[in-house]
Amino acid sequence: MSDYFFGLTPDRVLQAVERADLRPTGHCTPLMCLENRVYDVRLEDGVHVVVKFYRPGRWSREAILEEHGFLADLQAADIPVCVPRPLAGGETLLAIGDIHYAIWPRTGGRTRDELDDEAIAVLGRLLARIHNVGATRGAAARPELDADNRVLEPLRVLEDGFLPPSCIRRYAASAREIASLYAERSAAVPRHRIHGDCHVGNLLLSDAGWCFLDFDDFVTGPAAQDVWMLLPGRDREGQRQRAVLLDAYRQFREFDDRWLELVELLRGMRFVWYAAWIARRFQDPAFPDAFPHFGSESYWDRETRDLEEQLERVMGGDASAEEGPTGAVAEAPPELTNKDFFWDL
Repeated sequence: MSDYFFGLTPDRVLQAVERADLRPTGHCTPLMCLENRVYDVRLEDGVHVVVKFYRPGRWSREAILEEHGFLADLQAADIPVCVPRPLAGGETLLAIGDIHYAIWPRTGGRTRDELDDEAIAVLGRLLARIHNVGATRGAAARPELDADNRVLEPLRVLEDGFLPPSCIRRYAASAREIASLYAERSAAVPRHRIHGDCHVGNLLLSDAGWCFLDFDDFVTGPAAQDVWMLLPGRDREGQRQRAVLLDAYRQFREFDDRWLELVELLRGMRFVWYAAWIARRFQDPAFPDAFPHFGSESYWDRETRDLEEQLERVMGGDASAEEGPTGAVAEAPPELTNKDFFWDL
């Protein structure tokens, strides 16, 4: 990991903006973000831009440009997304050493903790249109959401010194069974470019309507991934809301109800992927503060029980079991809340 990335200072951020042939005033404010480093910068013409420095080693230049290309495709289809600002020569991606960065327009709006049926229907139609565009071309440099890169490879990370002896066999057995079931049940399900991290924190609502943010995690995968992350509830109300979403989605794109069989598997896969994401990043000074209980015996005991219960739910075929009114995703430490504006995790 680049010391430069951990040591980004306002001076270095402003130098990067100047290298893009823009003239900053000196105003530079960090925005909430764990995975990358993101700053609000004011230019001399009064315009604010957002400068995003991509974490070194995570994505290749080609993979980041595919993110920008997907966003350009969506913008061309009049879908509300935030697209990186073209720089000199039409480029959207620059680099300082091994750090790639892009400059984005600052997007106004607010997040919504809860969605009413009218909002859900609008988002369902927009999500279908995103998937229509996503299916028009491939993404060779981006990963596929599959059992290997979402469960088996993250599991290898966790087995290498993170999982304690008291949990490792049980955790690994549950993870491998979830991977096997997903590989089997997803074999015939269509895959295409999807958002990949489509939770409500990556949506903004303004007077102009909804805007989808942060395609940093976009992958090739099943439509069900974006559907369940947008409305993750398992209780009766969550199931009703998902039906509202899919009724609206089907106005623009087919969605086979059988694809919903993947939802609880995808949720279980995210348990493993999320824990491995924290493990990979724990040398980043921001992570121990954000996840103070990560790695403790109690943490892994809870993670193991959650994963075993998730596998039991999948094996029992009861994806509609009530689990409380909020429908929150049952992942280790809580994610950042929507009280703060953030671009990605």
